[in-house]
Amino acid sequence: MREATRSAGAAWQRFGPLLGLATLVVALSLASPHFLTVENLLNVLRQSSINAILALGQLLVIITAGIDLSIGSILGLTNVVLALLLVGGWHPAAACGAALSLGLAVGLLNGLLLTRLRLPHPFISTLGTMNVARGAALLLAGGVPISGLPSAFRGATGGSAIGIPVPVIIAAAAYVAAHFFLTRTVWGRDLYAIGGNREAARLAGIPVERRLNLAYALSGSMAGLAAIVLAGRMNSGFPLAGSGAELDAIAAAIIGGASFFGGVGTVGGTLIGALIIGFLRNGLNLLDVSAYWQMVVIGCVIVAAVFVDVMRQRGAKGA
Repeated sequence: MREATRSAGAAWQRFGPLLGLATLVVALSLASPHFLTVENLLNVLRQSSINAILALGQLLVIITAGIDLSIGSILGLTNVVLALLLVGGWHPAAACGAALSLGLAVGLLNGLLLTRLRLPHPFISTLGTMNVARGAALLLAGGVPISGLPSAFRGATGGSAIGIPVPVIIAAAAYVAAHFFLTRTVWGRDLYAIGGNREAARLAGIPVERRLNLAYALSGSMAGLAAIVLAGRMNSGFPLAGSGAELDAIAAAIIGGASFFGGVGTVGGTLIGALIIGFLRNGLNLLDVSAYWQMVVIGCVIVAAVFVDVMRQRGAKGA
């Protein structure tokens, strides 16, 4: 009986998000004749790429039973720094490298605040970093957008290649790399072990603090990558870019089957979660639903996903 319960829970966790996405696509296709068009689908994928990249970094942290509230602000800060460097004459490759490095550094700072200062929960450290990074972005930009980015940069990060939007290609590459990292490397397996039972992982010889630092550093670097994609799309560096983006990223990971309790989550599920949010927003726009009601609907979906996560954990403990 217990084994059957576990198997049913594992099957739902693996296929539930995919079933939800398929149901959503069918419903929106019936509700709007404009939904299943190539132009609209490519537009949704382009728009969803930024949240998908952010959610990927958030997944790495959630797997360790942590959370990163600062990724939206890191996106804003790296977006501004990238724009300043490009306008200042830096080569696009060097500017992008600097943006990724800055995102990684701020993410690493989150990890060090947690592991070195022994703060009780990553909610506290990342909440502080969220405000610091946002304030720094506003100071550097003077509170105004920085526009006029080089056309070569815009074409390389916001254009299309063989008919596919470049942001989608960048997101796909990030997901392939993350899948390899989590499933084929010792570092990825260690993150799952830490999320499952941190003390047991420590006793097994896993360098818990170093792995946590790695998870938060990678989360920050994903925010930097998302900032590069956003700058190419918007042709500017905007200090308020990414405001509230951390909520969508968390939602995508949880809807995709990750657990706030740690030790659970997949790259494929997170991608499905990001697509569910993207398709849902797009469908509601096509149906001319008010932006305020869209917030209500997305919020209900998030609550439902967290409820399923909690019930799944209770069932696992009861089994």
